[in-house]
Amino acid sequence: MPQSGLRGRGELPLEGGINVTSLVDVAFVLLIIFMITAPIMQGGVDIELPRGEPRPIEPREGLIITVNSEGQIFIDDEATPLPYEEFRVAFGPLVSRRQPSGVYLRGDRRTAYGTVVRVLAVMQTAGVDNVALVLEEEEIER
Repeated sequence: MPQSGLRGRGELPLEGGINVTSLVDVAFVLLIIFMITAPIMQGGVDIELPRGEPRPIEPREGLIITVNSEGQIFIDDEATPLPYEEFRVAFGPLVSRRQPSGVYLRGDRRTAYGTVVRVLAVMQTAGVDNVALVLEEEEIER
């Protein structure tokens, strides 16, 4: 009686299951990569905020304007800075389009006072009444 299939020729039998070991290995490698890169990918502008007694805020309630130590102006977490003239022209239409509940101004403590005042003046001209200055919590020595 002739034997059919691969079993009669001394070869290993066929198995119908899926080997998931390599799939799990790849999944763990991707998980580790995402765990390492996620903190790095959080955007924002690196500034040192002045210290004070801040009230907790939800930054996603409104629009965030950042002025770094060189006086460059950033809107939300955009990576490219705007020169003052472009910010002055673009801010009014941006507020009209997005209608934020408030505007949060983050100014580096090393920024010239005049630069921050100019940005505030643009906000007032655009009709923004609700401007909050963002601070870092002050360390109290006891």
